[in-house]
Amino acid sequence: MTENIENLILEHLKRFQAGQERIEKDLDEIKARLGHIEQGLGKLGREVAGHYDEIILNRHMVDRLNDRIERIERRLELIS
Repeated sequence: MTENIENLILEHLKRFQAGQERIEKDLDEIKARLGHIEQGLGKLGREVAGHYDEIILNRHMVDRLNDRIERIERRLELIS
């Protein structure tokens, strides 16, 4: 009788261990995927920052062109 109980307990422990191994394997895969996501977000952040720098530079260029146009208009007395 006790041998049957021990075998039953042993079988349950084996199932728990197999389940735990599957969970650990899944967790390793999730960690790897999360690492790839973090890398992608880092790249995306750098790209966005680069585009923002370009936008700022373009705005400065437009501001300078507007200033030049206003000076030309004043010299030609096109604006009052």
